[in-house]
Amino acid sequence: MEPLGTATILLAMCVSFLLFFSTWRKRSGKGKLPPGPFAFPLIGNMLQLSRKNLPKHIEELSGTYGPIFTIYLGSEPVVVLSGYEILKETLINLGEEFSGRGSMPIFKKNTTQPGIIFSNGEQWKQLRRFALATLRNFGMGKKSIEKRIQEESHFLMERLRNTHGQPFDPTLFITHAVSNIICSIVFGNRFDYEDKKFVTLMSLIKKHNIQSSPWVAEQKNGHSNFHMGSLLQSSVELFFAGTGTTSTTLVFGLLILLKYPEIEEKVHEEINRVIGQSRSPCMADRSQMPYTNAVVHEIQRFIAIVPLGVPRAVTTDVHLKQYVIPKGTTIFPRLKSVLYDRTEFPNPEQFNPGHFLDENGAFKKSDFFMPFSTGKRICVGESLARMEIFLLLTALLQNFTLKPVLDPKDIDLMPVTSFITIAPKSYQLCVLPRERD
Repeated sequence: MEPLGTATILLAMCVSFLLFFSTWRKRSGKGKLPPGPFAFPLIGNMLQLSRKNLPKHIEELSGTYGPIFTIYLGSEPVVVLSGYEILKETLINLGEEFSGRGSMPIFKKNTTQPGIIFSNGEQWKQLRRFALATLRNFGMGKKSIEKRIQEESHFLMERLRNTHGQPFDPTLFITHAVSNIICSIVFGNRFDYEDKKFVTLMSLIKKHNIQSSPWVAEQKNGHSNFHMGSLLQSSVELFFAGTGTTSTTLVFGLLILLKYPEIEEKVHEEINRVIGQSRSPCMADRSQMPYTNAVVHEIQRFIAIVPLGVPRAVTTDVHLKQYVIPKGTTIFPRLKSVLYDRTEFPNPEQFNPGHFLDENGAFKKSDFFMPFSTGKRICVGESLARMEIFLLLTALLQNFTLKPVLDPKDIDLMPVTSFITIAPKSYQLCVLPRERD
């Protein structure tokens, strides 16, 4: 190697180390961050972290460094929090301090305006209040929303009957139904599943291209947080979050029931006893169906659809245990660490509705059940999602028996993992109509 080339490389390395040291000094001057794995200059821990399964790798690091530790994504520190006690202390007791939205460059490139999910500060508070008030006005949490879900379930059941017992992938059917519920709330009407506008909308949401729409180019109203860009982005986020997580939960739930037909049979028995076949399931039935309710909760606990939680950020310097987390630091609240707590849920890796049943078979609530997160950044659509999952799954099992296309013992429940969420591997099933009363 030429001497000049060697000198250039050494100079670049020195500059890199100086930059990293400078960043570290700035951070350490503001507070003592929790320890963690060694981080390289500029790139941090990026080479050490698994891109294919980041949540699993971070779970392993938690076993080494404990419930509070720091990793570096590039030069930016991220504090990882694990366990019920730590998440309760931070997200609930220190809810305001941990109410920021963490930096996520993977989404920034597709987001020209922040909506509810990605905004911070006063803008986030105003948009969230507006969204909650609007959704309530549209009927969220009320009987009118229940009727919309029941109406959509009728169309979904008809679509499933048209499969005539042949194998199919349920993902598209379930996703269309869940998205149509959102459409009926926002637009006041549902779409036919083959409607071109609906198909286009689904495609745009899936590809995330709608964020780059020319509508987002800035029609601000003075200094108001309510302008075309932020409102459109908020609507997109509601569609994406409301469609994606709920439909994935239902599709994963069906796969689990295919693997455990004895659990499906117990749900059938409870449906027969409480609802029968002459009417649609309603939310009032849930209190009379402890086993079905437990199955629904166990599906959400078991899949832990957002294992790392949606990243938070601290809004001010925060003292946590013996550490000081500087303002603006990104936080990963590991929801899976709570959903898989061994003291609350024995053998958490096993799917067991008994995790939510007492010794008498009654439904048992748990403070550890937080699939929608907790605190000030809890999912805006939690109540809607709970209704959708219970009503759609119960209606499906009221009308059909699930039939796997392979032996249940060969069904693979290992999920496909992305940066934020998980999903089941692609699969097919058959649905066989149940006899009516």
